[in-house]
Amino acid sequence: MSPDEPARVPVSEETPLLRDVSPANAGQANDQEPLAEERSTRELILILGSIWLGVFLAALDTTIVATLSAPISSSFNSFSLLSWLATSYLISNAACQPLSGRLTDIYSRRWGLVFSNVFFALGNLICGLAKTQWAIILGRVVAGVGGGGLTAISTFVTSDLIPLRKRGIWQGIGNICYGAGMGLGGVFGGWINDTLGWRWAFLLQIPFLVISCILVILKVNIPVKVTDKSRIKRVDFLGAITLVLTLVTLLLGLNTGGNQVPWTHPIVLVSLPLSAMFLGLFIYVEARVATEPVIPVKLLLDRTVASACLTNWFTTMAIFGLLFYLPVYFQVQGLSATAAGARLIPQAIGTSIGSLGSGFVMRSTGRYKILNYTAMALQVTSAALICTLNLATPAWLPFLYFFLGGVAYGSMLTITLVALISAVDHEYHAVVTSASYAFRSTGSTIGITIASAVFQNTLKTGLWSRFGDRKDAAEIISRLRDNLNGIRKLPEGWVPGVLDTYMDSLRAVFVTLLGLTILGAAVSIAMREHKLHNNLSRR
Repeated sequence: MSPDEPARVPVSEETPLLRDVSPANAGQANDQEPLAEERSTRELILILGSIWLGVFLAALDTTIVATLSAPISSSFNSFSLLSWLATSYLISNAACQPLSGRLTDIYSRRWGLVFSNVFFALGNLICGLAKTQWAIILGRVVAGVGGGGLTAISTFVTSDLIPLRKRGIWQGIGNICYGAGMGLGGVFGGWINDTLGWRWAFLLQIPFLVISCILVILKVNIPVKVTDKSRIKRVDFLGAITLVLTLVTLLLGLNTGGNQVPWTHPIVLVSLPLSAMFLGLFIYVEARVATEPVIPVKLLLDRTVASACLTNWFTTMAIFGLLFYLPVYFQVQGLSATAAGARLIPQAIGTSIGSLGSGFVMRSTGRYKILNYTAMALQVTSAALICTLNLATPAWLPFLYFFLGGVAYGSMLTITLVALISAVDHEYHAVVTSASYAFRSTGSTIGITIASAVFQNTLKTGLWSRFGDRKDAAEIISRLRDNLNGIRKLPEGWVPGVLDTYMDSLRAVFVTLLGLTILGAAVSIAMREHKLHNNLSRR
């Protein structure tokens, strides 16, 4: 329907949630929406390009840390630090991303991006100068605050400026920047580690973040909706606090259980029930207390929104678990950190191609449901193929498996984003996108935590069952669990059995992640088909 035609708004599954759909009010609702004007392609490239530099750096950092987790953990003689390097970043990421939608609605996208660049740079500085493992964990927490904002706010700005029918293409271009960062991060991190040392992989990002900050100040200017209410009073602090407590207690229990302490330890037995209690409080606050909740419960009750969020949740659990344990697989094979990082490039390339390709398909057809079924079937196939990897697998096969998984994941990200924002009215697109990022961030955190728990417990059990009766077994097994380089310093006769045990542990991780992928595919079936409009006013 063209913008000049009378508004006819029947109630159907294609009607956006929370919109007054009566014909008498349809035109008025559209007139009241706080929409940005449609920009020229040149203006869009300048505005979004300034933001995508930060997105590139955030993605670069992700695979830098994935590749360097083993060397960093080994330098601190604590292989269990590998899990915390990821989860400390993702906990703060998951806690702050949901706030970014509402806060940038209130204080502007520009200053949200400036804040994110500053915190991301500060976190990298702390990591580069860290002398203890607690200092580097602190640095990852600070960087997570900034990195989460960079990726989430870039999505809000794109939705502010791009109509739904074209939204997937521009998201695909943004994901090319993200994919390029992911692809180059592993190689860059491995090369820096092998030449200058892992600290410089963090420090060398800082000058580029300064440039990103300056570009955002100069180029990004999205109008802010003004109300009579004080800005500070519009912020849902209680919701944010209960969300942070939910995540921290959940991850404390999952990370320590079976790793630092037994699953029956009081830390685990107390933290997990506390997490459930804080989750209940969070839901109550969002539903009953907050006037402008960070994650409105009424949005999450919509079938398409819930399905898209859960699809992101389960699939991202699987992808991030693979992202942090595939480099371990390659290093067990004997590859250097640089070579292990290079093996992640096909996944990043596939993510970019899948995201952009699905955007073109949606612009052409105006539909996404069948495309979603195809993408999730490919995701499950890739995860199943990865479970077949072993120490004798030909080098080219992992490249193919990771590429297919990347294509599927990139498609899923773009499809679920378009489905989400098509299911709600325009004024809610930032908060519903924040909700999606919250699910994605918690999914990545939980995925790495689950993978780490499976790996550490399987490795511990396997090593003790094979070598528990040998001389100095306790000392050697402890060293093997904390330092990957310990494989090269083993007594005679240990190496074949240790390599088999590592491979058994990795396969247990891969099978677990396959199960999560299947869950993601199952919940994605519930998404409805909504209309993808050609203009920002959605007429």
